[in-house]
Amino acid sequence: MLVPVILSGGAGTRLWPLSRELHPKQLLPLLGSHTMLQDTVRRLAGLEVGAPMVVCNEAHRFLVAEQLRAIDCKPRAIVLEPAGRNTAPAIALAAHATLAAEEGDPLLLVLPADHVMPDIPAFHRAIELASAAARNGALVTFGIVPTSPETGYGYIRRGSLAGASYRIAEFVEKPDASRAQAFLASGDYYWNSGMFLFRARRYLEELEKFAPDIAAACGNSFAGAVRDLDFTRIDPVAFRDCRSDSIDYAVMEKTSDAVVVPLDAGWSDVGNWTSLHAACEHDAQGNALFGDVMVEDTHDSYVYSSSRLVATVGLRDHVVVETKDAVLVAPKDRAQDVKKLVARLKAFGRYEHSLHREVFRPWGSYDSIDVGERFQVKRLIIHPGGALSLQMHHHRAEHWIVVSGTASVTRGEETFLLEENQSTYIPVGVRHRIENPGRIPLHIIEVRSGSYFGEDDIVRLEDRYGRQGTNT
Repeated sequence: MLVPVILSGGAGTRLWPLSRELHPKQLLPLLGSHTMLQDTVRRLAGLEVGAPMVVCNEAHRFLVAEQLRAIDCKPRAIVLEPAGRNTAPAIALAAHATLAAEEGDPLLLVLPADHVMPDIPAFHRAIELASAAARNGALVTFGIVPTSPETGYGYIRRGSLAGASYRIAEFVEKPDASRAQAFLASGDYYWNSGMFLFRARRYLEELEKFAPDIAAACGNSFAGAVRDLDFTRIDPVAFRDCRSDSIDYAVMEKTSDAVVVPLDAGWSDVGNWTSLHAACEHDAQGNALFGDVMVEDTHDSYVYSSSRLVATVGLRDHVVVETKDAVLVAPKDRAQDVKKLVARLKAFGRYEHSLHREVFRPWGSYDSIDVGERFQVKRLIIHPGGALSLQMHHHRAEHWIVVSGTASVTRGEETFLLEENQSTYIPVGVRHRIENPGRIPLHIIEVRSGSYFGEDDIVRLEDRYGRQGTNT
């Protein structure tokens, strides 16, 4: 049995303002109608694999579940990390979850959720070659055949031939330009892809040998795992003791059984705006244009609009990205520095580093349209069958106007229906809930009035999604 393990962690800060901490790049449709997570799953079609297992951040769980449902994918499990601890612990949790559900020692195909792979047949052929080595006990990584002297990737130097793979001579950190050029010329180096294939028990054995503290923390935390709706929750107290480390440092650089299988499939990890521009289709001037965009004398640039007209004149090699609450303008050769900008936003306590103006919840989404002194206006979209939690507020009243669809409203002890163009008022301190009993999305305008509108002024009384607190 070959079990895909999809790692859907990370914040993708170099792709801000599209990618945010609570809605990162792997959950965005950057190169088509499907998100990167969905494309990772769809890329497996045609292989003899079981249902995928996804490891993701607690805060992303409903987005992940909804995106998998949208492509008719029923995952083997969605394992929730209480906190990010890098790839070595994440894969260990996936290995424990697989062994708990499967007999024998299944193969794990470990795939980050934010990669691009245009040549799918080449990807499948590499997996078939890697599977043979993994069945014999090897820990396989996929080395990307380099096409340029890239300084943004780590490298793997191949050693002697071992069947259809190569033994790994060494892992090399991101090089400077001259070393990268020498690596490319030698033909003995591959980009480190972060994709792996090995038996579940073999990985745990090697982790126990070379990082016993991580192995123990992951084993203890999974021993306390519980099922919650679509999710597998591990013991957060036990996992708190786990140190952060990558699989490369913890295992692959130390084991004597590591091999590399070359992969030439047009791979990219879309790590910044420059690589995203390169992965897109271009017009005759080399531009990648998205949304309501008009350009004049603009070349080799990435221009994206989400909510209004964006116009450029005389740009060369630039990135221009507009969202509802932020605009980024940067030269492409400074794309790596966007991460520094996000760090400054976070240091100043600005919400834009983590949230979009439109925020997704398990019941749907809300968009903050306007805010001023003692008022706030939001647009709510509630999925068919969706419901907000039964809640109350201490500092604000709410007015709800149904724009389209039908709402079932709980207000105090009464429950009633609101049709299009009808409205109601929720006083301060009164318990309330909105549900969508219909078959089409419910659109509501919510006008809040009061002295404080923070999400921590939510007292949840009931919630069908098992949420607690205010940030889920």
